[in-house]
Amino acid sequence: MEERQVILTGNPNTGKTTIFNALTGLHQKTGNWPGVTVEVKEGFFIYEGINFKTIDLPGTYSLTSFTEDERVARDILVREKADAVVVIVDSSNLERNLYLVTLLLELEQKVIVDLNMYDIARDRGLAIDINHLEKLLGTRCVITIGNKKTGIEILKKTIYEVSKQVKQPTTKINYGKEVEEEILHLENIVRDISTPYPPRFFALRLLEKDTEIWSHIKGQSNIHNEVKKITEHIYNKFPDIEKYLIEKRYGFIHGLAEECTKRTEVMEEKIEITNKLDRAFTHPFYGTLFFLFFIWVTFNIVFNWGSPFTDMLGKLFSFTSINLKRVLFSMGCPGWVISFLTDGIIGGVGSILVFFPNIFLLFFIFAGLEDSGYMARAAFVTDRLMHKIGLHGKSAIPMILGFGCNVPAIMATRTLETKKDRVLTILTIPFMSCSARLPVYLLFIGIFFQNHRGSILFSLYLVGIVLGLSTARLFKRLFFKEETPPLIMELPLYHTPDIKDMLISGWERSYLFLRKAGTIIFSGVIIIWILSYFPRSASYAGENSFIGMMGGKLAPFLRPAGFGYWQVAVALLFGLLAKELVVGTLGTVFGGEVALTKALSSIFTPLSAYAFMLMTLLYIPCMATIAVIKQEAGTKWAILATIYSIFIGWLVATLFYQGFRLY
Repeated sequence: MEERQVILTGNPNTGKTTIFNALTGLHQKTGNWPGVTVEVKEGFFIYEGINFKTIDLPGTYSLTSFTEDERVARDILVREKADAVVVIVDSSNLERNLYLVTLLLELEQKVIVDLNMYDIARDRGLAIDINHLEKLLGTRCVITIGNKKTGIEILKKTIYEVSKQVKQPTTKINYGKEVEEEILHLENIVRDISTPYPPRFFALRLLEKDTEIWSHIKGQSNIHNEVKKITEHIYNKFPDIEKYLIEKRYGFIHGLAEECTKRTEVMEEKIEITNKLDRAFTHPFYGTLFFLFFIWVTFNIVFNWGSPFTDMLGKLFSFTSINLKRVLFSMGCPGWVISFLTDGIIGGVGSILVFFPNIFLLFFIFAGLEDSGYMARAAFVTDRLMHKIGLHGKSAIPMILGFGCNVPAIMATRTLETKKDRVLTILTIPFMSCSARLPVYLLFIGIFFQNHRGSILFSLYLVGIVLGLSTARLFKRLFFKEETPPLIMELPLYHTPDIKDMLISGWERSYLFLRKAGTIIFSGVIIIWILSYFPRSASYAGENSFIGMMGGKLAPFLRPAGFGYWQVAVALLFGLLAKELVVGTLGTVFGGEVALTKALSSIFTPLSAYAFMLMTLLYIPCMATIAVIKQEAGTKWAILATIYSIFIGWLVATLFYQGFRLY
């Protein structure tokens, strides 16, 4: 079967992955691009008897190769011989999205512009003249609504038709007479150089001081000297030539958008509402207060609305355990089978699953904040603080993602431009309290802080943020000295969140928690039960069991922090595998939800309980986090993050316990 290659590219958050899934279905795989850690998806679809191999590139705003994602995107676009390049464009943000299109036209790619999320554009009062847009760009344009699979067949047909073309004529941006003359001179000089780049693209990147492009002429002194002479001549006339070229491109795009789009009164009203809200939500002082208030309200809702469902699940697991034990005992089952099913499986996994309603509520609310457009404002507001500490403003986005799960949050640092920003953000993220720690907080706060549940939970998240940012400042002073560039980001219009989308998002993220409970946590609970049950000469989960002996060695180190019990030591040890196992271990050792509450009440005080939650918050989240730090930053930083976080967790817990014990 004949094979052709299609590349999908576009800005982040344009629905690119949705289009990729709609085109390829289940025929896809994910892997790292050779030599880098950036993930690239590949799939295929068949149309008119031709197999179209489809590559889904990382989301990128440009081809300047500042970030690793951009370098990989440009490398693939240049080196892979694509029969068609589909640029997924957010129809409601045409001006921002078309910048990448202009760069691809300069790269002389066979471009198809996919105007995706057209329903959102229509709802916002935008109408796009697609025929006029095709004429002005010199490319084919298609309208799609990816999540509804609208326009996918037309897109496939367009890909098929464009892939048959030898080369499509495209519009060239005019950079002005003086600059165009120098571009032409550079084109003539570099035309005979062996390079995968078109001469005009190569010449423009030389003017924009692209180090990767300049490396192609480094060893050719004659050409290098000629190019240097021309570029210096231009720099004298245009001191900031990069800014000049960018402005020319955006000038072209603005004119294009003005000619091809029409706004209705609905759009103007939404812009006015957004501007009024932003006066408060992006204000340097009030914006920060609103951000903290929304987080505080979120945690109160998580507790107050989730607790009745948590109590119901707790009673259900307790009822199931008691009655299953009776049934199995009456059937004459061996004691180890009864203990394994009731103390191990139900007691261990059940003690974690009872918190599913709270976790679902947390993700449901976060989905609403994201969908409304507020999360972008949260990142914008925190940018000021980030800059004072020495982090890039973009660091706020992976850090906020860290409240869900640290692993994808660390992977999201790939969008940061410098290694310094990536490493500092990676070292900060483990202090952002992920959802895996939530069961620990919910358990202890529910027992010891009934009257101030939301505020106590809020304080833990706040401690994590403060210590994470303090860590970034410390490591910046120790290891990195250079300045941090400013944050440039788009603030979308506010709109009412879709409840259905919030429910789907909440379920999808919570499902990962359930899947984890059925795999890693289940396996961990089995190991913990075995260590608790054996040797048979010892009582179940007693000091002379294997798990008791392990905990006995570690407990003395935890005594200064107020929780020097072997059961607690073992729970923290298994928490290295997955934080949920802290509760799973305690549930297995103490024999289920009801017994666990009584046992914890007898060995903890409110003071030591809070110190324990601080330790759980601050020491390294899980093995998966350590592994991804090693992958993204290197072994040295993974070892440093592990040792540092364990030490900080113990130190803060000890200082808190010893300090407040005096009062």
